[in-house]
Amino acid sequence: MPLQSLSQALREALRPNPETPTPRTPNRVVVVGVGSSLRSDDAAGLRIAEELRKLDLPSVLVLLGDTAPENVTGEIRRALPSHVIFVDAAEFGETPGAVRLVDSVEIGGMSSSTHTLPLAVIADYLKQELGCRVLFLGLQPRVVAFGEGLSEEVAAAVTETVATLARALCESSGTQRRTCPSTPTGGGLEGGEA
Repeated sequence: MPLQSLSQALREALRPNPETPTPRTPNRVVVVGVGSSLRSDDAAGLRIAEELRKLDLPSVLVLLGDTAPENVTGEIRRALPSHVIFVDAAEFGETPGAVRLVDSVEIGGMSSSTHTLPLAVIADYLKQELGCRVLFLGLQPRVVAFGEGLSEEVAAAVTETVATLARALCESSGTQRRTCPSTPTGGGLEGGEA
C-alpha cells in the first residue's frame, strides 16, 4: 500500500478499541518483530522492531519474537495492551517491499513458513485472554533463502515502515504531534489494502 495509505490505515487501526473490557486511553501497544535473521528478507520484522525499540516511544513495548513469537506471550500479557502488532515478512503475492496491514482475522491469507506456531493461533489466544486488537503488518519478501541482509527493495520498505509506524504509534499514545518522529515523504510502498 502507498505510504500515505499505510499511515491512514495505522491511524484508524490504532484508535481506542471499544471491545477491550477496560478501554485503555492512551493506547498501550505491543509491537512484536517476527522472523529469522538467517533467512534474508525474513528478518524484515525483526529489523523494524529493532529500529522502533531505539526510538523509545511512549506507551509502546517492542519485543523480538524471532521464529517463536509464542515465547513472548507472557510479556505481552503483563503489558495489558490495547493493541498488539505482529510485524513479519509474508508472502501475499505483491512486489518485493510491498506492505500490507491486516486485522488478525485476515492473517490466514498470508503465508510465512519460519514460525513454530501460526500467528493466527497466537492472535486468537491474545484476543481471548486480553480482549486486545491484534494486527499484522506484513512485508512482501524478495528472498527468504539462507543468507544475511535484506534485499534492496525490502530494506527501503523497512526504513519507510519504521518511520510511518513510529509516527502512528506516537500519535496513538496521545503525544503531541510536534514531538513525534516525522514520516518520510515519497512513495516506494505498494501493495494491497488494509
